[in-house]
Amino acid sequence: MSQRTATALLAMLTLAVSLGPVHVKAQQTQSDEMVRRAKSKVQPNYPELAKKMNLVGTVKIEVVVAPNGSVKDARVVGGHPVLASAALEAAKKWRFEAASAESTGVIDFKFEPR
Repeated sequence: MSQRTATALLAMLTLAVSLGPVHVKAQQTQSDEMVRRAKSKVQPNYPELAKKMNLVGTVKIEVVVAPNGSVKDARVVGGHPVLASAALEAAKKWRFEAASAESTGVIDFKFEPR
């Protein structure tokens, strides 16, 4: 096998391994103000660029939940920028139990390969 063929084969194997299945797990952490349970959770899509870069990590999203349980506002409070936009979009789609007032909490999205 020539050096060029071996290099190309190694590059293809590396790419195949890095594009393997990825698991995203979301966990709601409670802040002092947030005592509502999530009724529906949307998991983020793992961004293609993150797959290519083989990125793993946790993105923290702070959410303001309206009395009706919808997410009124969301912002990234920590995590890799390449993963953050996917986590932010997913957090905006979460739904919580209704309450008499707004509340604030943090959702942790963990991006990790399977």
